[in-house]
Amino acid sequence: MAPEADSGATSWSPLVTVVWIDGKYHDRDTAVLSVFDHGFLYGDGVFEGIRAYSGRLFRLDRHLDRLYASAKAIWLDVPLPQPEMAALVEEALGRSSLKDAYLRLVVTRGVGDLGLDPRKCPKPSVICIVDTIRLYPADRYEKGLTVLTAATPINHRESLSPRIKSLNYLSHILAKMEGIAAGVDEVIMLDAGGYVAEASGMNLFAVSDRTLRTPPPYTGILRGVTRDAIIELAHEANYGIEEQPLNRYDLYTAQEVFLTGTAAEIVSVSKLDGRSIGSGTAGPVTRDLSRRFRALVSRGD
Repeated sequence: MAPEADSGATSWSPLVTVVWIDGKYHDRDTAVLSVFDHGFLYGDGVFEGIRAYSGRLFRLDRHLDRLYASAKAIWLDVPLPQPEMAALVEEALGRSSLKDAYLRLVVTRGVGDLGLDPRKCPKPSVICIVDTIRLYPADRYEKGLTVLTAATPINHRESLSPRIKSLNYLSHILAKMEGIAAGVDEVIMLDAGGYVAEASGMNLFAVSDRTLRTPPPYTGILRGVTRDAIIELAHEANYGIEEQPLNRYDLYTAQEVFLTGTAAEIVSVSKLDGRSIGSGTAGPVTRDLSRRFRALVSRGD
């Protein structure tokens, strides 16, 4: 159903949290899904997290490109053409009173039965949530995060590819729980070969001698929209960029380590597995790229 299906009335009042589900708008309390939805039953679906700054959506086209690619990879037909999906996201943001917002766009296999057979799900469901998000206290962006290497690895790239932003985040949740039990802010996850992959929901960069090193997408990480923006900004600032496999030694001995993601934006790592990283606070390259990223989102590029 097209996004304008429930927008005929013009007397609606702006809300903080807005939820669009298959053609109808709801608030936080009235938004419901069927317990037979295969996104709920089996994690059968894909999603995107999108930021709005000063009422402007940041790189919506790239988020939608990734959403539709993820859907294709799991053999899921998105019921809205991409231009209509973009219009839906814009309209949902407009329904909210939020100017700086976090939007969650979800496509599930839809309502079926208690079996796995996707043929029993005649129509995928689309959900768009407009809200806010805050992953860490404000002081962590100054002091940096304390981080632990998790024992739980990311999914094998030939099993469930980490490049698919699917609704199945259980491995990341288990890794996050390891960090919570250890009393740290965040975790680093490794791949099946023991190489550094990503944080529980963010990409990772290590900095030494004005060169940024980050795992390449082909090794099995989610290629983040914020990650790509940071690489572009680093090129503009004449920093070196190397996309190559990293191990924990590379992080322990780096001058700076920072994480990037739509929800977290840019946040430094001050301590990893008990070892101080660099000066133990956000380093000069991290601070510079944070300033450049803030200028980028302010411009709406």
